[in-house]
Amino acid sequence: MTDAVRPAPGLRAYVDGAAAVLAEAGVASPRHDALALAAYALGLPRVELVLPPPLPDGFAAEFAGLVERRRAREPLQHIVGYTVFRYVTLRVEPGVFVPRPETETVAQLAIDEATALAARGARPLVVDLCTGTGAIAIAVDTEVPASRVVAVDLSDEAVGLARANAGAVGTADLRVERGDVRDPALLAELDGAVDVLVSNPPYIPPDAVPLDPEVRDHDPDLALYGGGADGLEVPRAVIAAAARLLGDGGLLVMEHAEVQGPAARAAAEATGAFAEVRTLPDLTGRERTLVARRVARPVVGDSPA
Repeated sequence: MTDAVRPAPGLRAYVDGAAAVLAEAGVASPRHDALALAAYALGLPRVELVLPPPLPDGFAAEFAGLVERRRAREPLQHIVGYTVFRYVTLRVEPGVFVPRPETETVAQLAIDEATALAARGARPLVVDLCTGTGAIAIAVDTEVPASRVVAVDLSDEAVGLARANAGAVGTADLRVERGDVRDPALLAELDGAVDVLVSNPPYIPPDAVPLDPEVRDHDPDLALYGGGADGLEVPRAVIAAAARLLGDGGLLVMEHAEVQGPAARAAAEATGAFAEVRTLPDLTGRERTLVARRVARPVVGDSPA
């Protein structure tokens, strides 16, 4: 009597097994990642296990290789080559910071301000400093069609990727430039003309190495560590650039670490250029966004503020 031939595992079995492997490895979202890897292996945008697609020859080996990469804590975005930020799909590459969901609230504040200005008939000028993949800049560009957006990053890799993303999903008006936020002449031609300055700069202190391997081992140091003992050297440069670039009444929106709220507010207040300085929460309720409004500059003949 011959043994019965066992049927090949279905997609659900592969996904269940992968999710268990990823969970044991400490991956934060094992089932989501297993489904995303399965879709990538099948060349599909997503998979539904209720009506799973047929599995091609070689799927098991390819899927196992992808799961192993994720088990070793290579970022999911690097494996599949993209991430979704708000309403756009962005290309992601090693060497460029992967945008996080909590930064979507930072983008929302900039979008709300630009939308309000556009509703009054203006063409708001928005600058995104330390743009990385271009996520915030492209979100503003695509969600506020009347806006004019300039994105800046110091990294050649980030500038190239942001330009590629802008060309794929942005508008023709979106401009991406290479520049150092610490340069006092950065975008000097826009001094006093910017309506919204938004930034997710590097801000991690040197002694606060991230615990997640996806961040620690794969995001570039240039995009993580803000410089100085408190990690706020680059964020302070962003604030100084905002004081110079923003027009009267312009809005500064800047992400920072949860513990940096008081220091970020103090840095903004110390410039004498901002009012309504406050800290707002991110998606998780942690206070991680500095918001401040540029005060009116004194008219000629007035004493300096």
